[in-house]
Amino acid sequence: MAGFSFRLAQAGGAFRAFGSGLLGLALPPTCIGCGAITAVAGGLCGACWSRLSFISRPYCERTGAPFVHEPVGPRISPEALADPPAFDRARAAVTFEGVAQDLVHKLKYADRLDLAVPMARLMVQAGADVIAGADLVVPVPLHPLRLWRRRFNQAALLGRHVAAARGVPHRADLLKRRRVTSSQTRLGRSERRANVAGAFALCGNAASVLAGRRVLLVDDVYTTGATLDACARALRRAGVSGVDALTFARVVDFA
Repeated sequence: MAGFSFRLAQAGGAFRAFGSGLLGLALPPTCIGCGAITAVAGGLCGACWSRLSFISRPYCERTGAPFVHEPVGPRISPEALADPPAFDRARAAVTFEGVAQDLVHKLKYADRLDLAVPMARLMVQAGADVIAGADLVVPVPLHPLRLWRRRFNQAALLGRHVAAARGVPHRADLLKRRRVTSSQTRLGRSERRANVAGAFALCGNAASVLAGRRVLLVDDVYTTGATLDACARALRRAGVSGVDALTFARVVDFA
């Protein structure tokens, strides 16, 4: 009986593989960036891959902002020295432009939830150092009204996949956005900070979960860092041992 069950399972696996092969012929995998046919599902074609601008050292070890040239002395930007963020370190996979910007917009506004997996994969590579020390992955929350309208939180999707890739617990129930904030898109640095000041708070008994633990905050885009900073301040009040941040993309201004 056991042998029959094994042969049946083998036959089932072969049938599924055959079906997948037929489906692949009928619907070949396409590039998540431009839609061109690719060899692997959930990937980018060569042209789109070459248009991604990956962020690598040298960058500010505090904020993750890339340097044009290797700095003399500590790799800390003047901005981070003058106005240290509430988080310890921030990392991002790519700059927020071109293909990367398109991927973020498709995920957030076109219901392309499938993009969260390949985007998170790049985040895991870029944020290896901050993920390594994390006890918990916490996504930047949406306000309940905005979550109801969008039906999902893109930061939570990315965070869940990042956490799963490294076996770190993912908790989307520890931090909340307690008031609706205006869109940050057209706001300057100081306006963004004022917009999110006091907007985040701990949920219920979150402090008992967070105390003494190192948290990795996850979001889709780092623009000025105001949102991540506000979230980090709320987490600090819970007595966490440290807060790092990881995003898929980062706005970079070399001017």
